[in-house]
Amino acid sequence: MPSQGAIVAVLATAGLCASFMFTLVVPIQSELPELLDASREDTAWVVTATLLASAIFTPISGRLGDLYGKRRIVLVLLLTLVAGSVIAALSPGIVGVVVGRALQGAAMGVVPLSISILRDVLHENRVDTAIALISATLGVGGAIGLPISALVTQYLEWHVLFWVAAGLGAIVFALVLWIVPVSVLRAPGRFDYVGAVALAVGLLGILLAISRGNEWGWTSPAVLALGLGGIVVLLVWGWYELRIDAPLLDLRVAARRPVLLTNIASVAMGFALFASNVIYPQLLELPVGTGAGLGLSLLAASLVVMPAGLVMMVLSPVAGRLAHRIGPQRLLALGAVALIVAYAFTLLWSSEVWHIFVANLFVGVGIGLGYAAMPMLIMRSVPRSETGASNGLNALFRSLGTSTAAAVIGAVLAAMSFDQDGVQVPAPAAFQVSFALGLAAAAIALVTALFIPARPAPQERHPSLPD
Repeated sequence: MPSQGAIVAVLATAGLCASFMFTLVVPIQSELPELLDASREDTAWVVTATLLASAIFTPISGRLGDLYGKRRIVLVLLLTLVAGSVIAALSPGIVGVVVGRALQGAAMGVVPLSISILRDVLHENRVDTAIALISATLGVGGAIGLPISALVTQYLEWHVLFWVAAGLGAIVFALVLWIVPVSVLRAPGRFDYVGAVALAVGLLGILLAISRGNEWGWTSPAVLALGLGGIVVLLVWGWYELRIDAPLLDLRVAARRPVLLTNIASVAMGFALFASNVIYPQLLELPVGTGAGLGLSLLAASLVVMPAGLVMMVLSPVAGRLAHRIGPQRLLALGAVALIVAYAFTLLWSSEVWHIFVANLFVGVGIGLGYAAMPMLIMRSVPRSETGASNGLNALFRSLGTSTAAAVIGAVLAAMSFDQDGVQVPAPAAFQVSFALGLAAAAIALVTALFIPARPAPQERHPSLPD
């Protein structure tokens, strides 16, 4: 049997590969209308499709993993990533690229499933550190992937990006098949197809309203219908899930105080992370003449923000040991404090490249600690048979935070912009407001973390199956 270190390394690589998909097209985003011969509104779907698919399929794939085997579903998701990458690589037009990007986004379920696998196959003394490492890949993959994408697009044709993604996915698939053992733990019951469809429809409506509200208008009939319709569908879905024997997600488990508060904190942490992903690169890349920008190229800007991902990776073993000593609840609170420091720093100082570099290092510390703590809190409060679905739900809440950040920060930067040589650029005040919003989200995460019980009650730790 492969060593436990090899298992962790392969699952971490799978997480890096999946999270890389979020920043894969960032270097060519502004050029997509010309490359795909489509309007800017249409090409926005190249990014939106990935976010939507990730949010929708992550909790569903978590439940499938609980029922049919976590490694099996990880392999299916990696094949989906490869298929989506090949479709996008071969497509000359927007339809194929959007379809491919949606399939790439579905692969994000690999991360919470990998975390759940750790609980099944590792010795309990190694679980916390390994969870911290896998959780870090959510930020590391995007941070490291950005300069890689920038280098590829600078010297090669843009379709090569998708061939690189396909190659990575194929390599990771082979490694998982070879190294990761089959988990024998299965949840009882059958898959809830009706619940899966209803959850997908409800989330699609809400996330579409959030992600496209800036372009379509927040009070437009389409956005209101999607948003309100999505809420209604999710309310009906929740009523249905509470009344069937084998629900997609056990909402009674999700309503437990530690799980519920951790998921609320996840929304705030996801907002704080993605706000920095939106704000800092724009601030670094805008021309100096705008009064706010620092005039760096995309590659140079990506190299400034990349160390935050490295901090997350280096911090992961420390986060695991800290969690063992002080508990994941305090670890989450420490992560929120680091994010507060990051945004407070840029509220005071954001006029030099090193200011953004330092602030982003604090973001790396905050996300490294916070993202490590959240799955630990979840798994201490749910039965083994619910780890896949519960971690998937937690990942969904993080996705809600990131999607909301993209929409809200985008709206602020667009609303507080001015015309410069025929181009709308954000005013310096827009960045200050954005920093304040990131600070507020981090403060919400801190307050929520303080109300999470330091230790779950015994009946919450072992509700149905022995640990």
